[in-house]
Amino acid sequence: MKRKLVLNGNPMEDIVGFARAVRVGPYISIGGTAPVDGEGNTVGVGDAGQQAERCFEIIGDALERAGSGWRDVVRTRILLTNIDDWKSVIEVRAKFCRDAKPVDTIMEINRFVNPEWLVEIEADAVIADD
Repeated sequence: MKRKLVLNGNPMEDIVGFARAVRVGPYISIGGTAPVDGEGNTVGVGDAGQQAERCFEIIGDALERAGSGWRDVVRTRILLTNIDDWKSVIEVRAKFCRDAKPVDTIMEINRFVNPEWLVEIEADAVIADD
């Protein structure tokens, strides 16, 4: 199966060796997506819902560049530094995932590498042969 890397120009891609998404055949994996703008600045400092919105926008772009879309998402993972933020984040998730209804995991963690981040989101997609 062919392997396609979806890069977004983050300098850490070459330093650390990661891609925003990897597609192998019909499978797409999108790693922990942080709430950052094009310059790497945190979006929505202090607001988990606004940060989630940005994460889902970045994921949507990666899906599109991998030849897919939200219809193909089969799993999301939401990582929060405060589990009490789950409701505002899941309301944002619903805007992107309502139709596909992927499975989901929500968990609380201690912290992220950037202390301004309240949420990171991962997604997996499978492009089905219809």
